[in-house]
Amino acid sequence: MSALSTVEDDPEGPDAPERPLPGLLVVCLAGQPRLLAIPLVRGTLVLGREGDGGLEDERVSRAHTEVSQQAGRFRVRDLGSRNGTYVDGVRLSGDLVVAGGALLRLGGTLAIPLPDVRPFVRADVVSTDGLVAGPTFRRALDAVTAAAQSSDTLLVTGESGTGKELAAKRFHAAGPHRAGRFVAVNCAAIPEHLAERLLFGAQRGAYTGATAAEGHVQAAAGGVLFLDEVAELHLDVQAKLLRLLEEREIIPLGASVAEPVAVRICCATHRDLRAAVTGQRLRPDLYYRLTKQQIRLPALRERREEIPHLVAGVLAGVPGAPRAHVRFLEQCLLRPWPGNVRELSSATRRAAEAAVAAGEASVDPRHLGADAGLPLEASSSAPNTATAPTQAEVEAALERNGRNVAQTARDLGLHRNQLYRLLERLGIKLRDEA
Repeated sequence: MSALSTVEDDPEGPDAPERPLPGLLVVCLAGQPRLLAIPLVRGTLVLGREGDGGLEDERVSRAHTEVSQQAGRFRVRDLGSRNGTYVDGVRLSGDLVVAGGALLRLGGTLAIPLPDVRPFVRADVVSTDGLVAGPTFRRALDAVTAAAQSSDTLLVTGESGTGKELAAKRFHAAGPHRAGRFVAVNCAAIPEHLAERLLFGAQRGAYTGATAAEGHVQAAAGGVLFLDEVAELHLDVQAKLLRLLEEREIIPLGASVAEPVAVRICCATHRDLRAAVTGQRLRPDLYYRLTKQQIRLPALRERREEIPHLVAGVLAGVPGAPRAHVRFLEQCLLRPWPGNVRELSSATRRAAEAAVAAGEASVDPRHLGADAGLPLEASSSAPNTATAPTQAEVEAALERNGRNVAQTARDLGLHRNQLYRLLERLGIKLRDEA
């Protein structure tokens, strides 16, 4: 039975109820990237070659794993399969209740139970000109397109490596100034004493030896100016940026008269701007102007369906690279990747090169760096006691995640082994979930 027929068998129809549709999201099928939503419309799924979803994976048994709902969570039970069922990398023994977001491995297939699979029904992960985008990321990019057609200023927020410059280029391409230049400026790399001249230009004689110079703003006239890490600008320069945003005019260094400039502006930051205002690193008036129109790009851990496709894309660009073993993909899906797509791509390339050098038949977890994809503060052998979660925080996270260790570790920003050591130190016991 296909995922599509499972939806259509719902007597209410796929579009009738405005309620969550729990189910499983298959992100890898028989070792290959795939996106397949299997709704849990009858309360229970039997996964296998002859079960719900009809998994075409020769390493999956005819009836391999049963997944059912239980009080907002998911009960997973292996049905005596030949190759076993793995939950977050650990072979399942008996039944286990897990929270949404856990990772199941059946043979060469990886699936994620989710409280709502509606966004993924009839959807796919697409790759265009090197850009890999699943449904979650495409919704954010569609919002950027809409903003480009209705506003001349946009703030893009998101963690490092989520694609903020890509979003800025979409803002440029989808707006009325698409024929103009796209000028990208990394504000964090501009020396404080040069920021005003580099951004707004200077007149001849503005200072000793000064010649007339065009700034980035003038260079972007008729197009789009992209100010990456805008919160890094000095407060004095922020005041001039505010004038540009409000009036679309600037006063070059050494000038006394403002000059108009027709430019659309896209700003980006990975920082918490409210905290920057509180810490007096960002002007409140600039904050309110920037946040009039803003779009947040989801982190890679919020769009995990893209990971197998991203890995496949990187391997295709490494000469002689073998395929990725399903356990390599499993490890990639289990890690939070604070550096997002950029970090995943770099780690995958290094793993592929190591596999090629060793003459291996596949890229497997041995080739993945021990700290790859883990938070920097959590990559050492033990949590920093000064910043480690308190016992109350750990207990709350365990309950929130159905006492699933791997999911709780991701929630707390720790590696699973670190969490086990922390549980032992705090004397917290894990009760049987069966």
